[in-house]
Amino acid sequence: MTAGGETTDDAVLGGRLRLLQPKRGHRVGHDAMLLAAVTGGRAGERAADFGAGIGSAGLALAARVPGIDVTLIEIDPMLCALAVENAARNGLADRVRVLACNVEDNAAIAAAGLAAGSIDRVLMNPPFNDAARQQSSPDAQRRRAHVADEGLAARWIASAAWLLKPGGVLTVIWRGAGRDDLVAAMQPHFGEIGVLPVLPRAGAEAIRVLVRGTKGASGVRRDDTPLVLNDADGKPTQAAEEILRLARPLPMAEP
Repeated sequence: MTAGGETTDDAVLGGRLRLLQPKRGHRVGHDAMLLAAVTGGRAGERAADFGAGIGSAGLALAARVPGIDVTLIEIDPMLCALAVENAARNGLADRVRVLACNVEDNAAIAAAGLAAGSIDRVLMNPPFNDAARQQSSPDAQRRRAHVADEGLAARWIASAAWLLKPGGVLTVIWRGAGRDDLVAAMQPHFGEIGVLPVLPRAGAEAIRVLVRGTKGASGVRRDDTPLVLNDADGKPTQAAEEILRLARPLPMAEP
């Protein structure tokens, strides 16, 4: 148990990671694993996970890519404490650090040792629900993790652009209905933008989009073949199993 309340000990990626997380509030789901799967990486690179929570996406990336260093940036001190513990209990503390900071505070990020233009990859799962259209959770932590204020995506993207090297890569998971707004927010800083819709089943509307862009690049947006999570019987597809249980990267993730 943490100072913030009870926790559970849960296995993800087919048991490749074990994560302590709050029993109440925001819980790790498919989104973090999909985000990690669409983020490439090489040994010796540096990555930053914006709004990392307990560290699920960044730790999944570190577990998949030997030799990559990951900084988990999270504003909630209780979640930061869990992220530190999760890095240690999964044998990743030598390559994963945790920074308790607002991802929009460039000065604080720089003071912590992450200079402008110093990171190869940023991955982010920002709050993306519209408070005006969707009912907010009464749980403060869950509400902070899910509900975005106006302009949040653009601000987080600008912070990512500030932190990334020229040619650095940003990967984002976002609500399916907001894909065009997200791409528009990325275009001032990023090019070669790819969009991969995530469908609950074949023929359905996308519930999520995975979006990838390269800092300073030019080029038109391309759409990738959708990822279908479940078959007609409601069972996970082979493609979903490879990502969510076998920790395989998506083809959209470059090495």
